[in-house]
Amino acid sequence: MYPEQLVAPMRTDLTSAGFSELKTSEEVDNCLKNQKGTTLLVINSVCGCAAGAARPGVKWAVAHAGKKPQQLTTVFAGVDKEAVSKAREYTLPYPPSSPSIALFKDGELVHFVERHHIEGRNAQMIGQHLVEVFEEFC
Repeated sequence: MYPEQLVAPMRTDLTSAGFSELKTSEEVDNCLKNQKGTTLLVINSVCGCAAGAARPGVKWAVAHAGKKPQQLTTVFAGVDKEAVSKAREYTLPYPPSSPSIALFKDGELVHFVERHHIEGRNAQMIGQHLVEVFEEFC
């Protein structure tokens, strides 16, 4: 587990952009079980690809997309263990991956961006991809 003072700026990076944190398995269930509409879930991480590509890319997409998910949510890998474990149940059959980005529509996982799709790509590439995904599903 990472110390809270280390991850606080990384949490704020998304919450200041309108993302709601889910810190317990109950919060994840309440958000995703029987959900109507679209929900973007970012599994946040302390790694460099989260800081350099995933978080800035997600924020860019939300700021520039014509169509956007109705709910913006996040869990933090290595910190909120219970919430992340529950979130990963919803992203099956994909293996655990952080950072990662999941889009749900009416409770169904419709798109998932795994870590290996984030690594080696810049924020704008991630953002542009997500804008296309939002256009299709939101």
